[in-house]
Amino acid sequence: MSARMADRLSAARHQLFVGRAGEREFFRSALAAAEWPFQLLFVFGPGGVGKTALLREMAYQCAEADTPVTYVDARNVEPSPDSFLNALRRALDLAPHESPLSFLASHPSRVVILIDTVETLAPLDHWLREAFLSQLPENMLVVMAGREPPSIAWHADPGWQTLIRALPLRNLNPEEGRWFLTKRSVPPAQHRAVLDFTHGHPLALSLVADVFAQRPDIEFKPEAAPDVVRALLAQLVQKVPGPAHRAALEACAIVRLMTEGLLSAMLGNPEVHDLFEWLRGLSFVESGRHGLLPHDLAREALSADVRWRNPDWYAELHRRARSYYVDRLQRSQGQEQRRLLYDLVFLHRDNPTVRPYFEWAESGSVFTDTMHAGDEPALLAMVARHEGEDSARIAAYWLAKHPQRVYVFRETTQEPAGFLALVALHEVDKEDMDFDPAARAAWDYLQRHAPLRSGEVATLFRFWMDRDTYQAVSPTQSRAFIDAVQHYLTTPGLAFTFFPCADPDFWAEVFAYADLARLRPADFEVGARRYGMYGHDWRSVPPVAWMTLLAEREIASRAEPVPPRLSEVLVVLSESDFAAAVHGALRDYTRPAVLRGSLLLRSRLIADRVGLGADLAQRVAVLQSLLREATESLQDSPRDVKLYRAVHHTYLQPAPTQEKAAELLDLPFSTYRRHLKAGVTRITEILWQQEIGGPEK
Repeated sequence: MSARMADRLSAARHQLFVGRAGEREFFRSALAAAEWPFQLLFVFGPGGVGKTALLREMAYQCAEADTPVTYVDARNVEPSPDSFLNALRRALDLAPHESPLSFLASHPSRVVILIDTVETLAPLDHWLREAFLSQLPENMLVVMAGREPPSIAWHADPGWQTLIRALPLRNLNPEEGRWFLTKRSVPPAQHRAVLDFTHGHPLALSLVADVFAQRPDIEFKPEAAPDVVRALLAQLVQKVPGPAHRAALEACAIVRLMTEGLLSAMLGNPEVHDLFEWLRGLSFVESGRHGLLPHDLAREALSADVRWRNPDWYAELHRRARSYYVDRLQRSQGQEQRRLLYDLVFLHRDNPTVRPYFEWAESGSVFTDTMHAGDEPALLAMVARHEGEDSARIAAYWLAKHPQRVYVFRETTQEPAGFLALVALHEVDKEDMDFDPAARAAWDYLQRHAPLRSGEVATLFRFWMDRDTYQAVSPTQSRAFIDAVQHYLTTPGLAFTFFPCADPDFWAEVFAYADLARLRPADFEVGARRYGMYGHDWRSVPPVAWMTLLAEREIASRAEPVPPRLSEVLVVLSESDFAAAVHGALRDYTRPAVLRGSLLLRSRLIADRVGLGADLAQRVAVLQSLLREATESLQDSPRDVKLYRAVHHTYLQPAPTQEKAAELLDLPFSTYRRHLKAGVTRITEILWQQEIGGPEK
């Protein structure tokens, strides 16, 4: 944004700003003082009360006083020191190599730093107090705005007691409310009814103004309702400029972050720029670093409204958003993939089964990291505290043997807040199983009920916990579940996963929703404490079918999870049976009616591509396509071209007899038969790797 545009935007906001006379005078006096009377001003109040508007007015006051000011919206910042400093660097318009702390330390004049939505930086509370703010020079004034007052640690510190001021915000008084409505061109005759309804709540007043901006001739007659915002949004949705605007608003409420690309996908319209800009201009929609975010109150009200009013459209919006995320997941990795996974899981937040089991603030208090040297004592102390010394000895065994399979969830102080430790069951030996009853129980279950096929792998999520809350619902637990889903979707050849719980009954409902079965034969004991095991067979319900199943449950109106249909049960073929099925399918390649009986149609090979809900004709077509692609891929290797020709003239475009095929290829019959057998074997190997989800050999 150019300097002129930024100035015009600031001036426009100032013109519409009303009230907060005491707060503005308090800040103006601080700007006018010879020395800052305090170093930190903490503005706090409930959602929608106008904290962001006040910070923008403070920025305008700074400009009037010729005091440099910079603004950071913490909602767009990962709660880590590096991420925060990067955001501050961008706000100060510094080069990537420049240190914002060094820049501020050398700044000759006063600077005001405004930090909005600071509640998202709760994990940084200690770091902000002890590291960041303590390094700033005395000519800096920091203003933080958040929903909660300063934590007790600020007041308990004698030094900060003299340097901090707290400024609570409440609703506008009636006079301020009338002035606001006047500035937003709401007819004076309507003011009394509006103020009686909103009680001066700034967001509610903004929504009223939006309603009148859409339909200035309406008469405001709200029905008595305990939820002011919900009632106002219901009116706003009815008064938007047109159906496309309404659809855009409803789509924005359902997803975590809205971008133009996502909006285009959800509305099925490549031209959505004007709609996106309209959304951006709404009073209750904020622009974040990664997209648009409706105010929490607005999101909840809009989402509930569309789900109640038009459940089919609600389901369709979910389906389109889900398809968009799944497509992008396949082309991403690392942190970007985790963010997309969170966006995908966020779609489930309205389901009554899932909602209580996740912290929905994007696991903001922790981030996933690898295990570092020196982490082990803290991790083992967690295990000993929550599970006892016997479990701690087992944890020490696995941490020492496979540290690369440990995800550490860190606070932004870099201290471990929890961890998730994985055991690769396909690699365990007798010593491992003798040492760990959980590994023994999981392995024995596999042997009895779901033996691994060649090239398949299985994972035991052996330890998962938060430092303080153990396996209760927490940001750490939510992050662990997201990382588990990432493991499901990205591990080649994954056949089975096990999830042990100290309190299996507590997790029964949400694990059933996620299609994790209760595996009582795999329960185990450590230190006289019994743990319950859950698990999922990824060969029976592979990732694509699993995501389809969760999609149905996602929009279910009742709490009970939708059971999988019988048609969703896959056939898990042994390697020899799979090879026989491939040979039979090649033989029947040109006879689709016969191919309808192939066991491959109910294999993961097909389900991963079209899902198990596809009709029989579609699955036959996919099977033919896979056979053709695997055969044609033999041409990529000079030594396999002869194998391709033998298979091609025998099955894809068959000669009348195999003898005729040998003549066509100008080969002795024995040589032709050898090439054909080798070709079928190679095609089987290619398709087998796809069946088990592993990399092609």
